[in-house]
Amino acid sequence: MKIAISVKDDWQQVSGHAGQTRHWLVYHCQPGQDVPQPQRIELAKAQLPHHFKDDGPHPLHGIELVVTASAGDGYLRHMEKWGATVLLTGETDPPTALKKILAGEALADTRFDITTTLCKLRDLFSRH
Repeated sequence: MKIAISVKDDWQQVSGHAGQTRHWLVYHCQPGQDVPQPQRIELAKAQLPHHFKDDGPHPLHGIELVVTASAGDGYLRHMEKWGATVLLTGETDPPTALKKILAGEALADTRFDITTTLCKLRDLFSRH
């Protein structure tokens, strides 16, 4: 299973606003395996989901699970078209979030994020 976690520029903390996130940790997980080393993916502006036109390959295609602190409805619909499920979490440490997912444990609840409210307004007019 391929799991992508949105992270801040420091690659150390789970980020919010997934549609504008440039930095991603991608884990290729196998049953019974410990937490694998992540692949770091840095998206160009044109590859950000808010800008990407779905007109070619994308570094996050094939991801089955997206973990992020916040995402708008348009992003959720966009990822659904790609075949990915989005999990929102208040967990800030990517390896901890991944360990909890692999163990079937609940993730920390999300925190309030004003950008999510702004995204909901923008998503009313989204192409996704």
